[in-house]
Amino acid sequence: MSDSPAGRLQALFEGHRLTPTQRRIAHCMVRRAGDVPFLSSVELAELAGVSQPSVTRFAVALGFDGYPALRKHLRESMPAVAEETSGHNEYQQAVLAEIENLQHLAGLLADPAPVEQAGRLLAGSRPLPVLGLRAASSQARGFAYFAAKVHPDVRLLDEAGSMLTDRVDAAVRAGATALLCFALPRHPREVVEALEYARAAGLTVVTVAESAFAPVAAHSDLLIPAAVGTGLAFDTACAPMMLGRVLLEAMADELPDAQARLEEFDAKAAARGLFVE
Repeated sequence: MSDSPAGRLQALFEGHRLTPTQRRIAHCMVRRAGDVPFLSSVELAELAGVSQPSVTRFAVALGFDGYPALRKHLRESMPAVAEETSGHNEYQQAVLAEIENLQHLAGLLADPAPVEQAGRLLAGSRPLPVLGLRAASSQARGFAYFAAKVHPDVRLLDEAGSMLTDRVDAAVRAGATALLCFALPRHPREVVEALEYARAAGLTVVTVAESAFAPVAAHSDLLIPAAVGTGLAFDTACAPMMLGRVLLEAMADELPDAQARLEEFDAKAAARGLFVE
């Protein structure tokens, strides 16, 4: 596990059976990992959209006497972010936070088993539906673009509405066995509903989300977290994008004709003069 603030929080929550409200608090804390040691219980409750007593019960569920004891533990065990980022402007701090997210992801990938498992599931699904709505649509589209070069049938699902379940049904009828979902905050209700529907239809759901405590976790068979940056007005998603490329690599390793497909594409692209070198 990474030694980053987000990584330490993830480690603190692991092994505890949390209620949906408590998972919401945990999710909020991971997203605001640098700020959490300095937040009051009222401030954390407001950020998580829960009541202050819920925050107290959450701290007790983690084994602390109350929220003050939890905050004291966090202050003692987590680095002082303000000191680490002193001398940097807000733009530099946002970049440094993303570097930390990537380092956290690198630590997570020290155990390659989840990614390798995901690669097998994605490679074995014909077709392979790839879901991403709103903020996550660009992640899904990027994955689908490159995946189509090595996978024989990739189906991008990046539009919500009544047609979404129809397209899931069509994929299942065509033989799909797994679905890859990119889920980033703020999480659209339609993503949660689509994953619930996909699992009921028999698909194994592999999800890339910013936290193991994201709202989509309960509707995923295999969730691999990659933190987002929250230092700017709009979240940044370098780590989820990197994880998407890692999953592409793992999937390609499970496709025996992946290299031949890439070479065929390169030959055709050269013949068409597709790229300006």
